Amino acid sequence: MTLSQAIVLGIVQGLTEFLPVSSTAHLRIVPALLGWNDPGAAFTAVIQLGTLVAVLLYFSSDITAMTRGVVGGLRDGKPLETPEAKMGWMIVVGTVPVVIFGLLFKEHIETTLRSLYIIAGAMIALAVVLMLAEWRVRRRQRQGHALREMKGLGWADAIVVGCAQCVALIPGSSRSGCTITGGLFLGMTRETAARFSFLLSLPAVFAAGIFELIKARHELLATQQHAVDLAASTFVSFVVGYASIAFLLGYLKKHTTWLFIIYRLAMGGLLLALLANGRLQAF
Repeated sequence: MTLSQAIVLGIVQGLTEFLPVSSTAHLRIVPALLGWNDPGAAFTAVIQLGTLVAVLLYFSSDITAMTRGVVGGLRDGKPLETPEAKMGWMIVVGTVPVVIFGLLFKEHIETTLRSLYIIAGAMIALAVVLMLAEWRVRRRQRQGHALREMKGLGWADAIVVGCAQCVALIPGSSRSGCTITGGLFLGMTRETAARFSFLLSLPAVFAAGIFELIKARHELLATQQHAVDLAASTFVSFVVGYASIAFLLGYLKKHTTWLFIIYRLAMGGLLLALLANGRLQAF
């Protein structure tokens, strides 16, 4: 990998991590289209730490409030006394399913599931499910039912959205896409679904990134150039990721997710066509 390739991959990661279009898919698709080597699951997981920092910075006030609530609740023997403490524990509970399934299917996630055929199928499949979620939201609004904000979320929401996050272990499905879709099915506003999705991603992304960095450190940091490439890609993903969060939250205040549904269908169809005519190889 050259430095310029690392920067391009950082831009791709930052742009697509929070949009419901799958960063993992694009980190497979872009190198394949440009004739580069697959950067691998470990590289993908580590540069996600850049977008993790973007979430930490963007939602710093929310995260600080939740941390204080959890620590204060444990100190006082009342762990769920405040809304902030409850939200913090909901994030923990919602993370448990993806940890379990991530460990159970780790080998497949890093190998067979990175096939471009699977990525294309996941792109199309989630587009259809997200389409159904949008129709459900529109029906609720026509029936006069109010959509729910962050303050109205409960334990069931954390568990259901946490289970939806497990589907994101399949490359091409999208972590934000799966969790936002789950939130919409539960009657959340689009902005609330996205905000909860970003907060829920924190523990899982942090754990995966640190685990892969430690496990694959000899390969990822084999030379000084390897280290520079990894650092550059991670930093770029942070900068672009921060802008991506701001864009998506502002966009979803006034718009639906149909733009991303159409994009996913088009990208999935294009991938299948390129695979069918031999322009791309599955691995």
